Amino acid sequence: MRKFGLLATAVAVALVSAVSFAPNASAQPTARFFDPVSKQWLSFGPGSRLHGKSPVQREVVDYAGPYGPNTIIVDTGERRLYYVMEDGKALKYGVGVGREGFQWAGTHRVTRKAEWPGWTPPPAMRKRQPGLPAHMEGGPNNPLGARALYIGNTYYRIHGSNEPWTIGTAVSSGCIRMTNDDVTDLYERVNVGTKVVVRR
Repeated sequence: MRKFGLLATAVAVALVSAVSFAPNASAQPTARFFDPVSKQWLSFGPGSRLHGKSPVQREVVDYAGPYGPNTIIVDTGERRLYYVMEDGKALKYGVGVGREGFQWAGTHRVTRKAEWPGWTPPPAMRKRQPGLPAHMEGGPNNPLGARALYIGNTYYRIHGSNEPWTIGTAVSSGCIRMTNDDVTDLYERVNVGTKVVVRR
């Protein structure tokens, strides 16, 4: 019976791999990830039906935490960003966060806002990835997407992404990724000086 169970598991894994990573002539393969909030496996990618949309819907939720209105709270473990509003409410967005080894926590302020920002990879990133450009002008193909909120005097930003299927995952070098729709919505709500709390 145990052998049968192991065989069934192996077959299931093989089928999942075949479905999740089957090559597509016109797009990269989709990918599966486990959403820690819904406790479900989700599939997203350029070939999926949700291409261009966030796999995590924006929603208004109750908030009874210690931070006041006009505060951004990033919960990297949950992979969610909360924007605290009046009357005990918060807007909850799905985000992509830093991969293992690139996670961080701290309290800062938004020091700059930019629309379709240019991207200058920091020296440490260019050392890790020598093929990166010294600078990339803003636009649809720019990794910072449609909007960016610069966090304190760090290299980190809350920014849009041209890879919306990575929302809900831990893949960045420490920046907080949002879909372009979501980051544009957040961008319109906050000002330079807004508190940003990133917690692990």
